Amino acid sequence: MLKTRIITAVILLAVLLSVLFSQSFIFFALVAAAFFGAAAWECFRLFQNRRPVIGAILWSVAFVFIVFKGDLSRVNLLFGLCAAVWVFRLTPSLVVGLPEAGSVNNRLLNGIYGIAILGCFLAIAVLFQHSPQYLLSVMALVWIADIGAYFSGKAFGRHKLAPSISPGKSWEGAIGGWLAVLMITAATTLYPALADTFPARVQMKWGWAGFAAVMTLLVAASIVGDLFESQLKRRASMKDSSNLLPGHGGVLDRIDALIPTLPLAILIDSWL
Repeated sequence: MLKTRIITAVILLAVLLSVLFSQSFIFFALVAAAFFGAAAWECFRLFQNRRPVIGAILWSVAFVFIVFKGDLSRVNLLFGLCAAVWVFRLTPSLVVGLPEAGSVNNRLLNGIYGIAILGCFLAIAVLFQHSPQYLLSVMALVWIADIGAYFSGKAFGRHKLAPSISPGKSWEGAIGGWLAVLMITAATTLYPALADTFPARVQMKWGWAGFAAVMTLLVAASIVGDLFESQLKRRASMKDSSNLLPGHGGVLDRIDALIPTLPLAILIDSWL
């Protein structure tokens, strides 16, 4: 299992680096469309849709159309909608629960989460257009939080964060991930070569207090995204969103924390 996980990770890293350093937006968009289609398919499966392939194709066509025919500089309205969706509908689901599978409310929630996933991938496209380094600087926030939470939880985890949704997560892990983000991103702002990164721009614009507030908000958003997908998997009695990535589960398992975080980062970036 470990060998399979490492091989998959190496392949994914190679794909990521080839996309980031290709300097080809078309190549980037096509790869993003493939991963978006996989994520959409997994989303429909988690909501127990009867035709997940058809749904994924329709969503993928919409994504490709927006990327190649739309104006990515004018999609902030969609990112604002994504933020509102998380605040008023998806986050409350962690407390009130999910609707019954097969119900009208479940289909509506499926569409809402699909919009959130679409917003995430469009945010990736917008950040990539700024620069590959800028995109990585935002995605790294989530990766640092996740890694920090894992090791902090292993070492100090005592109090469960959401035992009915994800028993393995703890408050100590979440705090450890948050502190890791604050310390590592603060350190990166000291290097002139990283001046055009998201953390550096936040700190230059709003100072250390604003920097801490923004990093805290994004870490909280990443935790909510992770928990919501875990809630969907628990209801569907699925360990992973799919087996598309051997040793790692599915695409949604790898990007769940990015889904609420990236559109929010774009909105914050528009104020910088």
